[in-house]
Amino acid sequence: MEFIILGFSDYPNLQVLLFMVFLSIYLVTLMGNLTILTLMCVDSRLHTPMYFFLCNLGILDVCFSSCTIPKMLSIFLMDNKRISFVGCMTQLYLLMSFSSVEFFLLTAMAFDRYVAICNPLRYSVIMSKRVCALLSASSWVIGFLDALPHSVSISYSSFCGHNMIDHLFCDFQTMVQLSCSDTFAIKLLMNTLNLFLALVSLFLILTSYSYIISSILKMQSVKGRYKVFSTCSSHLTVVSLYSGVTVFVYLTPISESAKSVHKLLDASYSTLIPMLNPIIYSLRNKDIKAALKKGMEERTGG
Repeated sequence: MEFIILGFSDYPNLQVLLFMVFLSIYLVTLMGNLTILTLMCVDSRLHTPMYFFLCNLGILDVCFSSCTIPKMLSIFLMDNKRISFVGCMTQLYLLMSFSSVEFFLLTAMAFDRYVAICNPLRYSVIMSKRVCALLSASSWVIGFLDALPHSVSISYSSFCGHNMIDHLFCDFQTMVQLSCSDTFAIKLLMNTLNLFLALVSLFLILTSYSYIISSILKMQSVKGRYKVFSTCSSHLTVVSLYSGVTVFVYLTPISESAKSVHKLLDASYSTLIPMLNPIIYSLRNKDIKAALKKGMEERTGG
């Protein structure tokens, strides 16, 4: 009926420090994403397709981090390690769903950058409100549908051994290891479907950027090249970061000696990446900086 999430119980002296670290990450995540969402709602200059997708990414990041960090904080501070079976399966499903949605949103954003750079004169026609809404809705729907068969399959498995989850949350790999059922078909379905969708997304992203790079190289002005490339650098950084963490976490074998390190790397999915996304998109974005400066001036009466 329930599981015990061990977290970092092997390091009791670090519980308060871990609580402070993850609380800080969560607060920065909420503040960063909610600030960007607020700016996009109140500043008309940010009512464009690129910022529409960035708004979706901000909502996703808030949901992503809220799926795991609050429970992790209760484990560190109050030693509340118990989680119900339903709660664990719900967390598992949401984690897998949000992970898939992020991939598809990044793919939609790559297409948006491709149209903006390679077809600037038709940008407003191609990236209409209807198309943007369709791409956004498709990302969310496909992401949640993608996680459904894996989550349902693992929830109907038998857990007849111990109920100790040696992780920071309920993730797919850990639950498969705990199951005493034959999980070959579940793992095959997971690997096949997710690999197919990931490869399709990466192919579309790489194809978009191949056309983008080709267009940039054809430009005569060095300043123009830099300006165009700077509009893609944030998205490219997020794609590289997210893809790199995904590959490292799921393709690196878990050894007993490095299990604690693997836990932290796996946790970066739902903690560090949602925190870094608004920072990466804000650092080199003049529109967001200008909107933030304007908002601060209006608030202080300057």
